[in-house]
Amino acid sequence: MTTQIGASAAAARAHQELFAYWAGLKRGPKLPGRSDIRPEDLKRLLPTLSLIDVKSDPLEFRLRLAGTGLYSVYGQEITGRTLRDVYAGPEAEYWETELTKIVQDRRPAVGVQNMAWRAASHISILWLRLPLASNGVDVDMILGFDAVVGMKPETQHHTGIRAA
Repeated sequence: MTTQIGASAAAARAHQELFAYWAGLKRGPKLPGRSDIRPEDLKRLLPTLSLIDVKSDPLEFRLRLAGTGLYSVYGQEITGRTLRDVYAGPEAEYWETELTKIVQDRRPAVGVQNMAWRAASHISILWLRLPLASNGVDVDMILGFDAVVGMKPETQHHTGIRAA
């Protein structure tokens, strides 16, 4: 349990770090755009960062970029895929609702999603999504960060000996 608490605290710190970075790029009420993001400023977070393209008429979300750390979470490469390519049923509806709200409200969102739909109920993703707008107003991309937390299944025999 201590491992999960430590992982959750690290995830919260990473969320705070990315949110502060994004907020520092805002120009008054104008949102930052993709061109404002410098990957070298976010090296530590890159493995689970994502960029989601927002297309309108009809509204569609496509993963332009998914960090290498997300491959093991999703069990496949998700770069270039639409939301419906990655998720099905309730999970697709969940993400469509969350991302649509970000586009419409032009505000960040944060949440948690359990990975039971991938037969990994011991894993959850603490997610953060930040709106980006190349013109400062209309959200055309979303910057995402997923912190993976959870205990591994009890498959090893524990001796009771722990490192100090």
